[in-house]
Amino acid sequence: MIIKISVRNLVEFVLRRGDLQPGSIGASRALEGIKAHQYIQKISGADYVPEVTLSYLYPNQETQDSWVPKSISENLCLEIKGRADGIIMKESGACIDEIKTTSLDLDLIDESFSDLHWAQAQCYAFMYAMQEGLETMETQLTYVQLDTVQTKKFLRSFSRTELTEFFFNLVEQYLTWACQLQEWALKRDDSIRTMQFPFGTYRPGQRELAVAVYQTIKQSQKLFAQAPTGIGKTIGTLFPALKAMAEGFTVQIFYLTAKTITRTVAEKALTDLQSQGLDIKRLTLTAKSKLCFLSEASCLPEDCPFARGYYDRVRGAVEDVFKEQAWTRQIIELYARKHVVCPFEFSLEMANWADVVICDYNYVFDPRVYLRRFFLEGGEYTFLVDEAHNLVDRARDMFSAELGKESWLSLKRLTKEDDLRLTKSLTKVNSALVKEKKGCTEAGENGESVEKESPTKLIQALRNFVKAAEYFLKTNKQLFSWREQLVEHYFQALSFTRTADSYNERYVTYKYLTRDDFKIKLFCLDPSMRLKEALERGRSAVLFSATLSPMEYFMNVLGGDQTSYKLKLTSPFPPQNLCLLINDRISTKYKQRAATYEQVTEAISAVVLYKKGNYLAYFPSYHYMNEVYLRFKAQNPQVDVICQSSGLTEEEREAFLIRFSHNPEQTLVGFVLMGGIFGEGIDLIGDRLSGAIVVGVGLPQVCMEREILRTYYETASHQGFEFAYLYPGMNKVLQAVGRVIRTEKDKGIVLLIDERFSKASYRKLFPDEWKKVCNAGSVDSMLPVIKNFWISD
Repeated sequence: MIIKISVRNLVEFVLRRGDLQPGSIGASRALEGIKAHQYIQKISGADYVPEVTLSYLYPNQETQDSWVPKSISENLCLEIKGRADGIIMKESGACIDEIKTTSLDLDLIDESFSDLHWAQAQCYAFMYAMQEGLETMETQLTYVQLDTVQTKKFLRSFSRTELTEFFFNLVEQYLTWACQLQEWALKRDDSIRTMQFPFGTYRPGQRELAVAVYQTIKQSQKLFAQAPTGIGKTIGTLFPALKAMAEGFTVQIFYLTAKTITRTVAEKALTDLQSQGLDIKRLTLTAKSKLCFLSEASCLPEDCPFARGYYDRVRGAVEDVFKEQAWTRQIIELYARKHVVCPFEFSLEMANWADVVICDYNYVFDPRVYLRRFFLEGGEYTFLVDEAHNLVDRARDMFSAELGKESWLSLKRLTKEDDLRLTKSLTKVNSALVKEKKGCTEAGENGESVEKESPTKLIQALRNFVKAAEYFLKTNKQLFSWREQLVEHYFQALSFTRTADSYNERYVTYKYLTRDDFKIKLFCLDPSMRLKEALERGRSAVLFSATLSPMEYFMNVLGGDQTSYKLKLTSPFPPQNLCLLINDRISTKYKQRAATYEQVTEAISAVVLYKKGNYLAYFPSYHYMNEVYLRFKAQNPQVDVICQSSGLTEEEREAFLIRFSHNPEQTLVGFVLMGGIFGEGIDLIGDRLSGAIVVGVGLPQVCMEREILRTYYETASHQGFEFAYLYPGMNKVLQAVGRVIRTEKDKGIVLLIDERFSKASYRKLFPDEWKKVCNAGSVDSMLPVIKNFWISD
């Protein structure tokens, strides 16, 4: 059995010591670092061979028996692999060049600056010496100062014997852990091979989904799957992905979600499999803000005992927690406290060793926070993207960036007396924002303007600020009252400049005035190419949802291509269990809503008063919802009525759903927002939900950003209204209706209220199972249909 590890991970696992530094302070220079590497490689002459991939299998025929510990399994083989920055071909022999970029002054760096850097260079030197049969090798560390592009070089020479002793000692210290990984992988794969589908039979379409997922992973492809609500998508994707893992088609599964509730469903599916004998290590990643143990978050070692000496203790924590199989938030926190390590960084460390990682979309897609330890170079990963329809707007947000002017002016004033360099850089940022604001007011209508070019002067000012902020944060330990604001603006600038690096024809610069501020946004109109790049960091991807319709639209915006697979499954449930009515006598368009409050109230009453049960009424806005809620409650005192408020916590959300009980003694109607937290991802099975009323076609509110999208897609595909409004809106409708029928035994009624539901452009988006929709037309004509439906129950 071969266990693979990179040179960098091997070196860091064995040798890394000391404090945990704020991870992103200094990481801003990633693109500059790449360019600096390329610059050094380019100017180093014809004798310089850049980016040389090297690998070594341990043990092998060249390995001396004395180096192989007796404890190592006969079947275990380590494949250590990496890419040397450069090999310099000298007359005296070959020299490994390891390039490191830094924002520090080069005077602060000497030959002993980093043992880890020398260790990486020595590993590459050993591999190259073994490959070419060389008896001596030189290693060179080249430090490049990012601001000046000046270099400082250190040279060491090693014999092959010295390199061999160093390398084998390094590997030997890793072998105990490698043996544990090997034992675990064998146990895991055996359990997966004997794992049975957890339910007696597959639901209709579920086996087809599972087979498609397995083949997609095996063939290193992308699959877009529309699988109706209730088909069992979570287990239908996880089960075949695990089977593919045991066959070596993937090394790790990332189950990606948009909401906490869907992460919970994935956790439950894996828990059920584990209770039936499956052996896997699963990890749920939780946001840093939720995990931090400190009352006031600070990642500086001088402030945080969990960051101070982190690398001295984290290896012990990893080896200790490895005996657990479910690395939930509670388990991560338990072992983090035990070993005094930062729980968030500890959870990211455990992602290296997990078989399945359950996490938010942003850990894979968001360029500001994605897991670079995995996805900088890619790997044999499988991405299972749940509720993939949510990824469209999330991707636009992740690939966009926005700044407001006033907070920068405020920070400039705060730093004025304390740090001249910072204040100077902030002055330039503020001046650039003032110019952008002036241009907006002169060129734009209603305080808004859109440009196809990026704001180059502002971006340069932000880059200079980033450098100044990094220098301050690394060299100044004084606790100024504005330090927290500085860090916040540092990350804002970082996000903006990183987004600017990807600015192309799929972006616009959107500038607008608010009541008390000026905003400028690098707005990503079309996230498809960047999503495609992100998906290609893995081996395969399955994007699935109950509502990926029309399929061509979602494949277009979510990074699909001509070779991607697509699967569209029909509902597994009896169509007669759903009574679908349309009232097309009411217009819920924005300007006409005030005249419809009484009509909508009457229509909801007609649906819920015939049969005692639990119902949800979905609305396009809080104002519309509240107006109808007040009228409905006043007119129906015999009905229990609850209404969603904004900003509900997870606990309040759960309390809301608990009200939807089995065998209700009184009819309950919940007024909720379409597309909100109760619009998808909730399971109210059986008589916990008897029906839903959907008010309106769900179109996003007309605003400048939506109009920008409409213009872009009208030019690109002549489908501006569809891409900007119709498809996102109907997706909310489909999700709301999908709450009613969750199992083959569920029975329920749905009323769609809006004149547009009778139009062909909307009807063609109805799923196949809606074929028996009844155009009731009015409340009077609805009542007999409702009565007949429930009589047949």
